[in-house]
This record gives sequence, structure tokens and C-alpha cells, in this order.
Amino acid sequence: MLSIIESISGSNSTHFILLGFQTSPLVKTLLATLFSIAYMFTILENATIIFISMRDPKLHTPMYFFLSKLSWLETVYVSVTVPKMLSDLLTGNNIISLYGCMLQLYLFLSIGCSECFLLAAMAYDRYLAICNPLLYHSIMTDKMCWVLTLGSLFLGFLACSFSIGLIAQLNFCGPNINHYLCDISPVINLSCDDISTVEIVDFLTALSVLISSLVLIITSYVYIISTIKKGPSDRNWRKAFSTCASHLTVVVLFFGATIFMYARPQAIDSFNFNKFLSVLYSFIIPMLNPVIYTLRNSDIRISLSALFSFNAVSSKTGILTPSGQ
Repeated sequence: MLSIIESISGSNSTHFILLGFQTSPLVKTLLATLFSIAYMFTILENATIIFISMRDPKLHTPMYFFLSKLSWLETVYVSVTVPKMLSDLLTGNNIISLYGCMLQLYLFLSIGCSECFLLAAMAYDRYLAICNPLLYHSIMTDKMCWVLTLGSLFLGFLACSFSIGLIAQLNFCGPNINHYLCDISPVINLSCDDISTVEIVDFLTALSVLISSLVLIITSYVYIISTIKKGPSDRNWRKAFSTCASHLTVVVLFFGATIFMYARPQAIDSFNFNKFLSVLYSFIIPMLNPVIYTLRNSDIRISLSALFSFNAVSSKTGILTPSGQ
């Protein structure tokens, strides 16, 4: 990261202006209100999953370990961009420093790539649980869970370092970014230099991250389906579906939006369309993921019901508990 900071010191621009949503003040206020409610809801959802995964001993398993780490990632993911966007909508101060823009871009892309690898690790966990149940606990130890989680973070941040390093060396001739966040296409289009190398590296990086993680996910589910088909009854299908349906839904939503946005040689012509598409994959999907896992997961629903029931009984009897403070 030090080399990136040193590289941008020679740029012609010292700040950028995020044009954001160019509309009337009334609409901006309405958008800020809606996004604020959605942001608080997203933080609350993910915090709840993290809390119950730590609190309930029945959820101290690798599957919920990965789910809680996914919630951590998505909390940071939305917090990298949404607070700045809300501030811009409410105050009109759309200025972001060059360093701040590069940092936001680096964190935004790196966490997104890390989530790709973490979803692949979760698919591998489901593969072991269903296809190799006898070896599952000996392989998926606490140490292995941490190795897969930290490895996902390392690979995600490493993959994006190359693109950000090249972007940081560009000279920028104009300050206006036609977006509400620092994303690759609107940033590099401000450059006075030849950006063909950056576009190729960015495309290959996105493609390699998506293909490597998707290959592992698809391979895992091919083996899972093959194993279930050998089972004696439909009960195996139902049990496996309830276990994997949430993960598959999140994979389809996250990878579908990401592939459409990034895995192509050229950017979408309309940056205004890009803004609304970005809201989908950077904001809406992270808000929906905890809901998907909660609705499709009986263990989490039971844990939440027990938590709220316990708090209700405690408040009626006058017992002060840590969760009720």
C-alpha cells in the first residue's frame, strides 16, 4: 500500500468531485432517507447474525463461523461507500481527496473479491459436510476455518493490488467523477494517459477471481448433487436443499450482479445506468443476504426466537441480562 501512496503523489489532481445522483434537492433528501434506513437495517441484520453465532452454542459450527465472517465482510463492504454517499446527499459536499478515493476504491474492490473467495470456502464446507461427513470434523477444524477465511481476505486484497497500483500511477486531468463512489471505470476515464493496460489488467483480474471461485463452487455442488442422488430417499434431497439453498441464492445474486458489472472488456456506455446498477450489488444485495440466510435457515430462526423469547421473559420478571441492557 505504501508504493500505491507514493505513486499517486505525482498526479495532477489532488481531489475529486463525486457527482452522485444529479437530481433535485427534494429527491436527494428522499434518497438519503431511504438509503439511511436501508443502511441501518443492513448493519442491524449482520450484527444480529454475528451476535447469535457467537452467543448460541448450537451455532458454533464451521457453517455459522463462515456465515458470521460473511456478515463482517458485508458490514465493512457497505460502510466503505454508503456513509460518504449519504453525506454527499445531505450536505452537498461531494469532494473526496485523491488518497481517499484510492483507498475507497481499493477497499471496495478488495472486499468484493474477498467475498467471492469466502463464498467458495463456504461451498467447500458444504461439500465436506455432505460428501465426506465422517472426515468433516477432522478436516474442518477451527484452524482450517481461520485459514480459509484469512486466505480469502489475503487473495482478495492481493488480486486488487495490481489494478490499484496501475490506477495510482495515472495522471488525472479532471476532478468530476460521474458516480457516487470511486469505481474503476469512472475514475480511469478521467485520466490523461493511455488506460488500455489498466482496462486489460482490471478485466483479467476480475475474470480470474470470478472463474477461480465459481469453479470451486460449481465443482462442490456437482459432487453434492452426485452424492445426494445416490441416497435412498427424497429426505436427503430436502435436507441438502435446506442446507445449501441460502448459499446458492446468495451466490447467484452476488456473482450475477458482479459478472454483469465487471467481467467485460469495456464499461457500460451509460454511467447513469452504472450508478443504479452499483446500488444493486454494493448496497441492495448485502442488505438482502442476511434476510435470505434467516428465512431459509431453521437454526437461525430458532436461535432468534429463543433470544427474543428469553428477553421478553426477562423483562417481565425484572431480570437484567447482558442482552437486555
